Amino acid sequence: MERTLNKELPGSVGKSVSVAGRVEVRRDHGKLIFLDVRDRSGTVQVVVSPKAPEALEVAKDLRAQWVVSIKGEVKARPENTKGEGPLGGVELAAQAIQVLAKAEELPFELGTEVNIDTHFDHLPLTLRSVRSRDIFTMQASILESYRASLRKRDFTEFQAPALVGGDAEGGAAAFKVEYYNDKTAFLATSPQFYKQIMVGPFERAFTVCKIFRAEKSATTRHLSEANCIDFEMGFIDDEREPMHVLQEVIRDVVSYVSKEHGDMFARFGTTPPLIPSEIPVLTLQEALKTLGKKEAPDMEPEDERGICEWAKKEKGSDFVFITRFPTKKRAFYTYEEPNEAPYSRGFDLLFRGLEINSGSQRIHDYDMLVARMKERGLDPEKFSFYLQAFKYGLPPHGGCSTGLERFTARMLEVPNVKEASAFPRDMSRIDTRISE
Repeated sequence: MERTLNKELPGSVGKSVSVAGRVEVRRDHGKLIFLDVRDRSGTVQVVVSPKAPEALEVAKDLRAQWVVSIKGEVKARPENTKGEGPLGGVELAAQAIQVLAKAEELPFELGTEVNIDTHFDHLPLTLRSVRSRDIFTMQASILESYRASLRKRDFTEFQAPALVGGDAEGGAAAFKVEYYNDKTAFLATSPQFYKQIMVGPFERAFTVCKIFRAEKSATTRHLSEANCIDFEMGFIDDEREPMHVLQEVIRDVVSYVSKEHGDMFARFGTTPPLIPSEIPVLTLQEALKTLGKKEAPDMEPEDERGICEWAKKEKGSDFVFITRFPTKKRAFYTYEEPNEAPYSRGFDLLFRGLEINSGSQRIHDYDMLVARMKERGLDPEKFSFYLQAFKYGLPPHGGCSTGLERFTARMLEVPNVKEASAFPRDMSRIDTRISE
C-alpha cells in the first residue's frame, strides 16, 4: 500500500491507509496503547487495541524515537477528545505495525530543557525536538523570503568561493588551508571582494555563503562558521540606497514569516517583529547620547540592547539603523563622508538588541582605494585580482551583509546564536567538543 502523509488523513476518514513516521510519545491506558506518530507533515494519534492482537503485540515494545510503518483505518475523533490543529480531529486505528528502526533508551526526554553543551553533544537527537525544528523551519523561511525579495529587485545570485588567496578583508583572523604547490589559502572571512567584482557584470548581485572567522571570541553572539546573505548594488548616490533596499527586504521577510509561522512565535513566547514605514536612523554619537554615554568609536553589546529598547518604546520599531561610524574603525574600502570626515558612509542594522547587518557605500575610485590600502598598511600587490575590477571601472556602489544565524536567533528571541546554527562551530567544538 502506498504511503499516506499524516496531513492527508483528515480527507481519508473511513479509509484504510499506510503511514510511516517516528514515535514521539507512547501512552498506555488500560488495554489500549496510544502512539503519537510524526512524519514530515505533522503528528497523528494512533490507537492500538486488542481488536488487532498482532499490532498490539508489536506496540508493547515501542518507545520514543522508534521508526514505524502502520496500516490502519482513519477515524474521526469524538468531539470531546479532539486535539489541536487539523490532525487533532482524526486518529488511526492500527491494524498492523512494522518496526523500521529501533532506538536505544534516550539519555533524556526529548524536548525537556537541558544545558546548552548537552544539547550540542546530542545534536543528532536534539535536532528532532519541536524547538529545533521550529528554529530551522523559521531559518529556511527567512532565507527563502530574503532571496525572493532581492530577486524581485533585480539582484542576480552568484556563488562566492569559500577558498580565497588571501585574508578577504585584510584584517579579520582567517583559517589557513594547505593548497597546491606549497601555497597557503584561506577560508573566506567574507564574500565582499567577489560581490563588488560582480557589480561589474550584473550591477546588482547577491550571494548566500559560508564565512569563517578564527577570532578567539567565546560569546553567545559569535560563531567560527556562519552563513551570510550579502548584496551589492551599483549606481548609488550614497549609503541610504542600500539601506532602503535592506529595509524593504527585511519588511518582506517579516511579512512572510509572520503569515506563515504565527504558531512558532507563540511557542517561543514572542511576537512578530515591529517594523514601521521607516526604520529609525541614528548616528553613532546620537545613539550614545540617547543612552547617556560618552563618545566612542563603536557600540558595546549593552549599548545595542539599550538603543533597541529605546527604538521599540519611542519609535515602535524592533529595528534601528546606526550610521556615521569613524572611518578608521570600518573596513578599508568604506567610503568616507566628505562633509563629515572622519566619519564614514557605513551603517549597522540592529534587531532586538543585536547587530545583524553591516554595510556601507564603498570606495569605487581605483586610485583612492589604493591610497586607502597603503594608509592602512596593506600591500596593493596582494589585492591585484580584486583591484582589476576598479582599474577597469566600477560605478559608485554599496551593499551589506546579514548574518543568517543572528537574524534567526533574534526573530524567535533565542538567547544564544549558536542555537540558530544546525551544526555550530566555535572555539570549543567541531561536532564534538575539542579537548583542551
